[in-house]
Amino acid sequence: MVDVGLDAYRFSISWSRLIPNGRGPINPKGLEYYNNLINELINHGIQPHVTLHNFDLPQALEDEYGGWVSPKIIEDFKAYAEVCFREFGDRVLHWTTVNEANVFALGGYDMGFVPPNRCSFPFGTRNCSKGNSSTEPYLAMHHCLLAHASAAALYNTNYKDKQHGFVGISVYLLRFVPLTDSKEDAKAVERAYEFLLNWMLHPLVFGEYPKLMIKNVGSKLPIFTRAESSLVKGSADFIGIIHYQNWRVKDDPQSLMLQIRDPRADMGAKIMMLKENVTAPESLQIMIEYLKEVYGNPPTYIYENGLPMKRSSELEDVPRVEYMHSYIGAVLDALRNGSNVKGYFTWSFLDLFELLDGYHSSYGLFYVDLDDPNLKRYPKLSAKWYSNFLKRKTTISNGVLELNNNPSALTS
Repeated sequence: MVDVGLDAYRFSISWSRLIPNGRGPINPKGLEYYNNLINELINHGIQPHVTLHNFDLPQALEDEYGGWVSPKIIEDFKAYAEVCFREFGDRVLHWTTVNEANVFALGGYDMGFVPPNRCSFPFGTRNCSKGNSSTEPYLAMHHCLLAHASAAALYNTNYKDKQHGFVGISVYLLRFVPLTDSKEDAKAVERAYEFLLNWMLHPLVFGEYPKLMIKNVGSKLPIFTRAESSLVKGSADFIGIIHYQNWRVKDDPQSLMLQIRDPRADMGAKIMMLKENVTAPESLQIMIEYLKEVYGNPPTYIYENGLPMKRSSELEDVPRVEYMHSYIGAVLDALRNGSNVKGYFTWSFLDLFELLDGYHSSYGLFYVDLDDPNLKRYPKLSAKWYSNFLKRKTTISNGVLELNNNPSALTS
């Protein structure tokens, strides 16, 4: 990391590794591991950005009360967060409570393709053994928001004066584009934003769910009490942005006629990813500016942005360099337009085990040889390009950073 020139590194703490049963005794080996990691980062001038929940819940809590579908998770999460604030907060200034809660709620409790793999027929993308796609996504999101806000309030009351840190939450910011030029698809895009982004963002800024969601979802949508609304409103010191590409949206009015509906049917629209949308850097700029225009320009960090490629030992990853070049340029354009962006993190530093497809694809700037007992790392072209970019080995004209149009030339 030091050789590349990183000044910050984002990682997640595994609740299961630190407190194996979800509550109670701390695992000393887990505590030692994270202390060692944080200390090494600090000793090398690298700022840790820590996520507390990233699809990883102690199985004991899932078995005991269903995890995030139960309000009991709120107190348990707050207690876990306090352990982290107390043990690591003297060195960690940036805390993300829940990673991409919108994807977690939909993927984990509606479609069932990410942990805890809950869904119900006919909405799941797999045969889930338990779950209710009509109600559980709304419960999971509600409890994520309350758990986040409770942890943030705890930090502000007990730790902020001493540690001077910040507590935020991250959202998967999808940019939606109408499938056709029809008015119906344009309206469907508006509904997609309300259901898939504002579902999470609106309570954080205004203390309530979007009106369209309240109308379409009805009694399935949990209600914030006055105290809960006040707790959630303004509880995020920053928003972490997860963004990779844009998605197409098609109007689907028939879904609203269904007697049993999941959130996608409540939305009345179909979402699809088309291959030609993989590289659309203007989408990142548009979404950063969406937060500025709709939600008051909160401080933001780009916490994930990168290009998946088929895993191989090929180190000349020119498409990834081109992707990074264009997307970092989009962040720069958003900054010029007044967006409150505080940092950018590429996904990912090393090739790693991906949530959706394991070792089949890779996002890393470094190739990891899994056949080597020592897991030797090899820098790809993207690592060299990024290092030169961070070390400002680029052209400066009139005070403006210019990137060479030939990405390979930047590795010299």
